[in-house]
Amino acid sequence: MKPAIGPALTAGIPSPDWTGFTIGPLTIHAYALCILTGIAAGLWLTSARWKQRGGPQDAVWDIVVWAIPFGIIGGRLYHVVSSPDAYFGPNGDLSLIPQIWRGGLGIWGAVALGLLGAWIGCRRSGVRLTSFMDAAAPGLLLAQAIGRWGNWFNQELYGGPTTLPWGLQIDPGNPDYPAGLPAGTLFHPTFLYESLWNLLGVGILLLLDRRFGFRGGRLFWLYAAYYTLGRVWIEAMRIDDAELVLGLRLNIWTSILVFIFSIAAFIALGREQRKAGPPRSVYLPGQPAEDGNTMEREESRKHISSTNDAAGRRKTDPAQNNPERRDPQ
Repeated sequence: MKPAIGPALTAGIPSPDWTGFTIGPLTIHAYALCILTGIAAGLWLTSARWKQRGGPQDAVWDIVVWAIPFGIIGGRLYHVVSSPDAYFGPNGDLSLIPQIWRGGLGIWGAVALGLLGAWIGCRRSGVRLTSFMDAAAPGLLLAQAIGRWGNWFNQELYGGPTTLPWGLQIDPGNPDYPAGLPAGTLFHPTFLYESLWNLLGVGILLLLDRRFGFRGGRLFWLYAAYYTLGRVWIEAMRIDDAELVLGLRLNIWTSILVFIFSIAAFIALGREQRKAGPPRSVYLPGQPAEDGNTMEREESRKHISSTNDAAGRRKTDPAQNNPERRDPQ
């Protein structure tokens, strides 16, 4: 039985009227503020975790200056490809493609190109990409949890009608308001569901990492598996236009495939590390350990210290420096 919907349903979560502010000729959109706030929070958590893992602190900024622009471009390209009608359809407008403040950043395009940018930054900094991926995994979820609130300000990407008390109010004058539904209809706040799911995931990843100390990219693949597990059921609730494949939204298929691949990668890396052991350092092979917290630097220090001690004993031992004073054989 379908829930009763109609103008009488005026409770629920209101959508904001405020969408940004202007400074002279510059308009600051609320959507962009949410994305930037999420990035800042994610960087804070990633930086703290990177330091705990013995990574050189300057490397974080050297990496993100590549990863963030690549991620934004990748996210936008994925959105355009997965929802092409607004840009290439009969009434499409190509000038909308660069207008990311209107919404539309696909997470998997952002992750894919963001990883490419991170790889470039890691190579330039002499650190392992997998080490950075593990350090950044909880921060990625935190950034996504905050960034999702941009959809609330834009009144977009909500779910179907609901009578639940936390249903979302949408302005009937919104161009994306579903045709045929009366004003006052409440909708599932899928942005809120995903935000809460991601915040829960941040806590889970941090606890699992503290308990098991995942290395070599394994925590990142746990992040990918966890996120896609939630994205499948959240995506299934949405009613915005999307490309369909075999009756399912493209993002659902993408999430299923990424989930399967992530679990397989997590298991394969675990088997490999049980044989060879996880990486002992955040640095690439052959790179000097520039942080005193790394195992390579500690082992190097101990080796130098023992060598100097041995040299000092030889220098101060008269029997070793003067062959004539050695005990007869």
